[in-house]
Amino acid sequence: MIRPYRSDDLAAVLDVWHDASLEAHAFLDEGFFAAERRALAGEYLPRSETTVYEADGQVVGFVSMLGDEVGGLFVAPPFQGRGIGTSLLDHVAASRSQLELSVFEGNVGGRRFYDGYGFRVVEHRVNEDVGFPELRLRIEVADS
Repeated sequence: MIRPYRSDDLAAVLDVWHDASLEAHAFLDEGFFAAERRALAGEYLPRSETTVYEADGQVVGFVSMLGDEVGGLFVAPPFQGRGIGTSLLDHVAASRSQLELSVFEGNVGGRRFYDGYGFRVVEHRVNEDVGFPELRLRIEVADS
């Protein structure tokens, strides 16, 4: 079930983010994860439009939007490959003419997922915070 984020989802969303991030971003150090967890809870979630995917009463994925920007799309590792990420993107794409996001070049699974969804690379750059290469992606959404 897809539904809006509620404040009582915070712990579950942080757990999903952490577990999925460790798998996707093994090249980043624990200091990065600790700082990002604080920022996610204190800055990003409060100012974003976040939607969660719930299975059997448990939050197993979420997408956070800042306008047309996908600030984060994460699915708990045991639930990946089941269409949850696609469902969440379809949900947010339904009300937008385009979606944009940044993904680390080293996040092979994420890049494969976004390629399959139809995103295209519009910029190559280095993430200023961690020094790793990242890609800027965009998709034009039809019939929004």
